[in-house]
Amino acid sequence: MKKCPYCDFNSHGTDGGEFPEQSYIDALIRDLKFESPRIRDREITSIFIGGGTPSLFSASSLDQLLSAVRSHLKLASGIEITLEANPGTLESKRFESYRELGINRISIGIQSFNDSMLKQLGRIHDAQTASNAIEIAKSAGFDRINIDLMFGLSGQSTQQALDDLTQGIEHHTSHLSWYQLTIEPNTQFYKNPPVLPEDDTVFDIQQAGKALLAQHGFIQYEISAYALRGDRCKHNLNYWEFGDYLGLGAGAHGKITSSDEDAIYRYARHRIPERYMELAGQDNVIVEQKGLTENDLVLEFMMNNLRLTKGFSEPLFLERTGLSLELIEDRINQAQSSGWIARNGTSIRPTNTGQNYLNDLLQTFT
Repeated sequence: MKKCPYCDFNSHGTDGGEFPEQSYIDALIRDLKFESPRIRDREITSIFIGGGTPSLFSASSLDQLLSAVRSHLKLASGIEITLEANPGTLESKRFESYRELGINRISIGIQSFNDSMLKQLGRIHDAQTASNAIEIAKSAGFDRINIDLMFGLSGQSTQQALDDLTQGIEHHTSHLSWYQLTIEPNTQFYKNPPVLPEDDTVFDIQQAGKALLAQHGFIQYEISAYALRGDRCKHNLNYWEFGDYLGLGAGAHGKITSSDEDAIYRYARHRIPERYMELAGQDNVIVEQKGLTENDLVLEFMMNNLRLTKGFSEPLFLERTGLSLELIEDRINQAQSSGWIARNGTSIRPTNTGQNYLNDLLQTFT
């Protein structure tokens, strides 16, 4: 296993060393027991096992983890349980076991069906392996499959980007995450950046791709998320709607509303796996905790909800921030006058221009 040159996720064990799987699962379960009082009797609507390559875990380890989750948390009927996976053959063989554990959604990091593009991205699979992984997931009983695809790659033409989408559509997946390659700090690409297409070319690719996806019944519900009707990702929707979530694991982040303190917190756990495993279940596993200020709440709510094509309702703003929309009424009016948002009764959503220039729109709320 190796780390891709565009990836800035918390990744360890990429040098081929053996990972202490059982010790890590034990730490996750201690962490779960430690954290569960934060959410008390709240109903959990989704579980997302991600942030790297969790499909490297054996089915027996994931069984231990999910059994502990069911013991300590209140799970909603029809809960969505997603596992991120890479298309490697070894992982693909495990899909049937994952399905038997109650995992009902798979997200596969394809990135491209073009071998030259995959090589450029440092992926260890080829296009045929990617196609095989999707079909294996389907044959294992998964009818909710997301695939990740990138566009705006070095030397990529509009037709090549559309070919990737076409192949994804032809696999009859229910959800596509289609996003532009961006160069993040602390990555190999940041140190040695590839030559990326001009902004106008990227925009043309994006518009052509949106039209192709719409033609095949995929509804865009977030800047980079497209789903067939009824197959939107519950977990990501909760995140984009500024909902609470519990983050467990090395480097995991979470957001919790405390009814006792009438405050909203963000927190992060120790990112080094060895230290995380040592500290899991103790207060000092949390290395960063911040109570969100009024300005934080406004900006973070907008950063998330304005990624959604439907935007948000005024009652949701009050529910998720504890603030009245009257507090920012002048900024809402300014964004509306600029043509970046549209307002219909209590509903506020970004216009196409607003989503295309989201960073400019968000400046209104800083």
